[in-house]
Amino acid sequence: MRYSRILGLAVGLFVLFLAGSAAADDGGSVPVYTMADTTGDWGFPSPYAHYARGPGYSRMSFLFDTLVWKDEAGYVPALAERWELVGDDEYIFSLREGVTWHDGEPFTADDVVFTVDYTKDHPYMWVDSSIIDDAEAIDDLTVKMTLSAPFAPFLDQVAGTLPILPEHIWAGVSDPVNRREQDALVGTGPYTLRVEDYDKVQGTYKYVAYEDYYLGEPRVKELRFVKISAPNAAAELLQGRVNTAGVEPEMIGQLEKSFVIVEVPSHWWNYKLMINHRKEPLSDKRLRQALASAIDREKLVDIAARGRGLAGSPGFIPSDNDWYNPEIDGFYPHDPAKAKELLADMGYAGQPIQLLIKGGDTSAERIGELIEADLAAAGINVDLRMMDSKTVDSKVADWDFDLAVSGHGGVIGDPHFLARNTIEMESFNSARYDANPELVALLEGQVTQMNEDARRDLIDRAQLLYAEDVPALTLYYTEAFVAHDGQVELYYTRNGMALGIPIAANKLSFVGA
Repeated sequence: MRYSRILGLAVGLFVLFLAGSAAADDGGSVPVYTMADTTGDWGFPSPYAHYARGPGYSRMSFLFDTLVWKDEAGYVPALAERWELVGDDEYIFSLREGVTWHDGEPFTADDVVFTVDYTKDHPYMWVDSSIIDDAEAIDDLTVKMTLSAPFAPFLDQVAGTLPILPEHIWAGVSDPVNRREQDALVGTGPYTLRVEDYDKVQGTYKYVAYEDYYLGEPRVKELRFVKISAPNAAAELLQGRVNTAGVEPEMIGQLEKSFVIVEVPSHWWNYKLMINHRKEPLSDKRLRQALASAIDREKLVDIAARGRGLAGSPGFIPSDNDWYNPEIDGFYPHDPAKAKELLADMGYAGQPIQLLIKGGDTSAERIGELIEADLAAAGINVDLRMMDSKTVDSKVADWDFDLAVSGHGGVIGDPHFLARNTIEMESFNSARYDANPELVALLEGQVTQMNEDARRDLIDRAQLLYAEDVPALTLYYTEAFVAHDGQVELYYTRNGMALGIPIAANKLSFVGA
């Protein structure tokens, strides 16, 4: 993580002048803080109704807490002030005393047990609670969780991601996805939100600090999310209409003298070519290998990412990740001749292959154009289609596509992200690939391996098999930038929030002094 901090006295005064309505008061609090987002709506921010991407989870996380959370350095206590692993398959969580729900009801161990049981009956999109064989309230502030098997990424994937629900509200709810009543937003988090302060059409959210938050009343009293267009980000910042926004690299020069620039590590987020490997001719791995050989991933970085990124690894795990297998080096260099050879070997007849691109995403649109040219040069006829983001996600989820350029975060932290994005069948970010029994066995087996060296051997082998089969192809990992006015210390959470969300909007930034 790299920070550009040019915040001298004159700059500080200038920033405060620009953000006058959100300036900190004498007590160090910030009355109003506005965050810009180019998409806007990420769903109703209850655990079951938010949109199934990182920003949707982030919006929900301001209202609901987990047992464990992460900050800039790593795991930190949340609803659980301590936890202990007993043997390989049992966790004891000691809960905080004096925590209350937004409606004033006390939080207890019964709420944690209820949440585990409820999410088994009503699966939560981000966490598979079935790994917990039994959750038991030892007393009001102690919970014992016994796992069905050892699960190496438990803190990251379950305890640090599962939002805890109030039993007194959700016990009678049979359709949590469609619940939109005010009590669906009652959590233990640092902020509250009224139903009317979420505007789906405008893509706006207005959160109000919860005075009785167990870590202290949040420093930012009102937190707003507003929708802006990416080209207008610099102007919105300079005119003081927002306190922070994601910015394009070419905007940094005009902003860095007045704003803090935070850079996300390049391996946190990836643009990926989703492949319908269930459909002929893409079900033939030779065609998928031809795609990998035909597409110049380095050129995508140079042009689509404007030189700010890292070429995608055919084994999915980025080359600068601690779990990367260096044996992947050299897989699928740009080689149109090799692509043509593979196509000839399989008897590809030139039938057009449809490529879906998310319109409005300038990087994705440029990626689509470059891929179309690369595949045409290798003899693959591409039918390029622009669609809105949610339509592309829906078509991928329904297997109603050939190829699609998509993207997601979470390519960090515990290496279980390789399994989640390969064999998990419920996520449209996953390749949902089970055609290789050895690969499936490796990815299923690595989570139960508590010895890191032995687990690394399994992950190394899985990367090689993934690269050979090409169930999906990471095109490149992006670098991204956020500018903010310095009133709140924004940062990228170590290994990402929850499952690895690469967003500089950790709720802890808005709580502390």
